[in-house]
Amino acid sequence: MSSLGNVLYIQAGVGVLANMFLFVFYIFIILRNRPKPMDLISCQQTFIHIMLFFTAGDVLLTNIFESLHIENDFKCKTTFYISRVMRGLSICTTCLLSVFQAVTINPSTSLLAKYKHKLKKYMITAFFYIWFFNLSYSSNLIFYVGAYTNVSGTNQMKITKYCSLFPMNYIIRGLILTVTTSRDVFLVAVMLTTSTYMVIILFRHQRHCKYLYSTRHLRESPEKRATQTILVLVVFFVVMYWMDFIISSTSVLLWMYDPVILTVQKFVMNAYPTITPLVQISSDYRIINLLKNLQSKCC
Repeated sequence: MSSLGNVLYIQAGVGVLANMFLFVFYIFIILRNRPKPMDLISCQQTFIHIMLFFTAGDVLLTNIFESLHIENDFKCKTTFYISRVMRGLSICTTCLLSVFQAVTINPSTSLLAKYKHKLKKYMITAFFYIWFFNLSYSSNLIFYVGAYTNVSGTNQMKITKYCSLFPMNYIIRGLILTVTTSRDVFLVAVMLTTSTYMVIILFRHQRHCKYLYSTRHLRESPEKRATQTILVLVVFFVVMYWMDFIISSTSVLLWMYDPVILTVQKFVMNAYPTITPLVQISSDYRIINLLKNLQSKCC
């Protein structure tokens, strides 16, 4: 378990540093220039990922609460609530990113082309509704989590070192699981649909370019690179998200948490926010040029 714990700390360190770098970069872009809608979505996504690491188990936020001498019950409710909110925001933001890119790469003759300007116009409104929904939906879970009391007769399910889930009615448990599953299935279905659509658009564009020009003269456009990046992130997100969902749902239904399974779940849950900034940094030509300029100045 100690080796698994060390892996989690290394993963959290890499993830926090990469997301902090990306967050500062997007804030700089937003304040200095007229930001693209994609930059606004990515900036929000990096902030969500940073908060996910701060609420991951007993790593960061719990230690801050301990230094402030805040009681365990408040600490558990706050950490668990923020974690659930950020988890919901993560899937919503990734879905929004996929939908926006699918509409963006459409040719001007497409039926979806007319929605390009509407999406840009209502982007802030979409952010507001996404945050409002997730903040409201996760609020009911506060009543079912609290400090671990180490009493065998209470039938608590330990979920972290200091926190546990309290027993809940089977109907309430099934209702929460049904609503959460319905939301996740819908958003994942939208992501997979838009991803398939983007693959078709890219395939047609590539075939058209090969017909008009020689293959050696083809250059990868920024739009194509951005689309390929989002496709990679969406596929990776879907795989990691459902692995996490299966582990969580199984544990809640069986009302049993194994320490090893809990550690594996934390690793799976943090895999996407760790990989995402690294993929974005390596694929964004603006960041690549910035790093090259800094390297040349240092040398």
